[in-house]
Amino acid sequence: MRVLVGYASEHGSTREVAQRIADRLSERGHSVEVWTLADAPSADGYEAVVLGSAVHGGAWLAEASDYLHANTAPLGQRPVWAFSVGLARAVGGWFHKHARDPQEVTELRESARLREHRLLAGALSPEHLPMFGRAVYRIMGGRYGDFRDWTEIDDWAGAIAADLSSSRPPGAAAV
Repeated sequence: MRVLVGYASEHGSTREVAQRIADRLSERGHSVEVWTLADAPSADGYEAVVLGSAVHGGAWLAEASDYLHANTAPLGQRPVWAFSVGLARAVGGWFHKHARDPQEVTELRESARLREHRLLAGALSPEHLPMFGRAVYRIMGGRYGDFRDWTEIDDWAGAIAADLSSSRPPGAAAV
């Protein structure tokens, strides 16, 4: 199946997650293209789509939101999976318990055939935040580091691949 894995990343963590998902889908026989959503072609040319974005201030990055709005019709005609990469899970506590889907995911649920959304932990280095942001983050109990769970990401990509394979018409070969 021809799959687009599109992402919006500010510091590279989300890009690496997108590439990992694409690699797992490819290993399972799917034809996968990975694009930054600022440059991605229309979803029209794909049979399925996996979209992801870093989450800042509870929202996806602008390039991800712009892509969704420009591709509302084609996204409504094919299966879509979405992932958000942020620090709510890494910080834990109140932040994880009260983390909400970004507005863009709510829009996908209403306009597309969204199969699933995953909130994934990201990576954060002190240089990713301005000085004031670093102080606030430390007061909140935040830690720096790479909090991505590669096993979780691999398992989720495997589930997407299995879903794609089961939705292929009988007798159709993997592309």
